[in-house]
Amino acid sequence: MFNLLSILLGFVALVLAIPSTIPLLGWGNWFVLPVALVGAGLGALSSSNGGRNFCLIVFALATVRLMLGGGLI
Repeated sequence: MFNLLSILLGFVALVLAIPSTIPLLGWGNWFVLPVALVGAGLGALSSSNGGRNFCLIVFALATVRLMLGGGLI
């Protein structure tokens, strides 16, 4: 059950992260990071690792995008 919730939160974070790759919308990644971390936390409580790994990948993509934009753009 936790794995399914983790995957769902990962998809929500991914849907929020996609428009945040557009220039001047990078600040949206600040909303993606907590959602992805909560999803990774729920995935860690699960017996399988799929949801946790998916959320960590989304978290890493959002972090890299924030670093490329200087944290704001």
